[in-house]
Formats: sequence, structure tokens, C-alpha cells
Amino acid sequence: QVHLVESGGGLVQAGGSLRLSCAASGRTFNYYAMGWFRQTPGQEREFVAAISWNGANTYYSDSVKGRFTISRDNAKNTMYLHMNSLKPEDTAVYYCARYKYSTGMSYLNVDYDCWGQGTQVTVSS
Repeated sequence: QVHLVESGGGLVQAGGSLRLSCAASGRTFNYYAMGWFRQTPGQEREFVAAISWNGANTYYSDSVKGRFTISRDNAKNTMYLHMNSLKPEDTAVYYCARYKYSTGMSYLNVDYDCWGQGTQVTVSS
């Protein structure tokens, strides 16, 4: 089992940047793809980005492509989400999650089995 803790959220003006971190405990972090999702009140949890176990492959939703960058440092058991050119519609609680299968990665939240508690990102206009 892996325990995930997000940090780095906060309040930022439109056009600004933030970097989210996801710290993982447990030795299985290095072997699995990971993902970032976000959720606003009353909405389904939405896929943001995913990264393969070794960082070689990444996948983004169309809404963040070109503005957000996902990365990971397996030596530090940490994943990151660098968010640039933030927009008010990026306001949400951001969650990191571990992909449940040993190969591949996915944009479907049902394919992830361990979730952090979330960190709030608020973008003011």
C-alpha cells in the first residue's frame, strides 16, 4: 500500500504559476504510473495528467496541455505538477493517485486505487 500526500496548492492570480507535489510513502511508488485529477463541487473528478512509472511517457487532458507539466523523481518518491498560465477555470481541489495496474496508464479515475487527500488551487481573475 502507498500513502499519498499533496501539497503546494494556494491562491494565485490568473496567468500565474504553481507547483504541486505528491509525496508517497511505501516502496511501490517507483513501479506504477501516477496521475493528477481535479474536482470542483458538484462535479465529477476530472483527469488532468498522467506519467509512466519511469517518467518516459506523459499524457494530458486537452484543457491543460501546453500549460501544465507532470514529472516525477523516483529517488524522492515524489511526483509534481507544474502549472503555468493558470486560468480561473483551473480552480479545483487537485488529487494525486496511483494507477492500479502494473503496465500502462489511464485517464479514467476507476483505474487508480490510492488517492491523496487533495490540495486546493484557487485562481482569481
